[in-house]
Amino acid sequence: MNGLRAAVIGLTGLLGLATNGMPAFAADYPNRPVHWLIGFAAGGPVDVVARIMSQWLSERLGQQFVVENRAGSGGNIAAAAAINSPPDGYTILFVAPNNAISTSLYKHLSYDFIRDTVPVASIMQLTNLLVISNAMPVKTVAEFIDYCKANPGKISYASSGNGTSVHMSAELFKAMTGCNMVHVPYRGSAIAFPDIISNKVQLIFDNMPSGLEQSRAGTVRALGVTSPQRWLGLPDIPAIAETVPGFESVGFYGISAPKGTPPEIVETLNKAVAEALKDPKLIERLSAIGGIPKPMTPEQFGKLIADETEKWRKVVEFAGVSVD
Repeated sequence: MNGLRAAVIGLTGLLGLATNGMPAFAADYPNRPVHWLIGFAAGGPVDVVARIMSQWLSERLGQQFVVENRAGSGGNIAAAAAINSPPDGYTILFVAPNNAISTSLYKHLSYDFIRDTVPVASIMQLTNLLVISNAMPVKTVAEFIDYCKANPGKISYASSGNGTSVHMSAELFKAMTGCNMVHVPYRGSAIAFPDIISNKVQLIFDNMPSGLEQSRAGTVRALGVTSPQRWLGLPDIPAIAETVPGFESVGFYGISAPKGTPPEIVETLNKAVAEALKDPKLIERLSAIGGIPKPMTPEQFGKLIADETEKWRKVVEFAGVSVD
């Protein structure tokens, strides 16, 4: 009996060790802070949305969702850091169009985004906004195109980094209009605005939150949105497609996690985000910065990422741009 008792105790101990070595599942997730990696500088559009969502998730799930800005390389530094983190749900990544674009734009990435991540949740959809320095002598998209063609190579456009939707919206515009503009990448759009306001750089196809804020403040001039039709809530700002037929660049925001993250944790986060996107106060905050809530299942969000990756591959080829 003593031998049997010892064997049972030993087996119990081994099971305990195995359990301790396993990642936490939905029953007790999260039981410590969750690190949410953001690929751009503080104050930019991605950062603004992440902080709105992280506050809600922290309050509802009982653990702090800590926003960490890992700016650089068009969001690829943050993506690589997330992918190389333990797949335990305690490091997640803010996903945006740059993650779909980088797959074809960057020739030597250390990872395959679709292969190495699992989709968690969609947050919202938004348009980009073409804003220019107030010093520019134009008031419409048509006048802007004419001015660019009259001054080839003399107009500079800012972006929040290579491979972002801000960058590729401008490249698509160049390819479709014949405008010759010079790219000036920054580590986030918030950093670029002082140079746009002072006319050191003339324009940016910025994500709605910061571009809209600056436009409303009168520090820059908004010419058009990159959605195929005028954006809800901004009926007085024309779609660029009204002047450049077929022009479209609509972004998406969401969450992914490292490959191998337990389905139970993915489900917990997805349900939490879906619940957040039903909260009238949170919807109001997202709407104020131009966002349209777009809750999805993980499978639906994964399909969106795959579809966007293919769409932007065609745009990259069409525009003839790449980053080595």
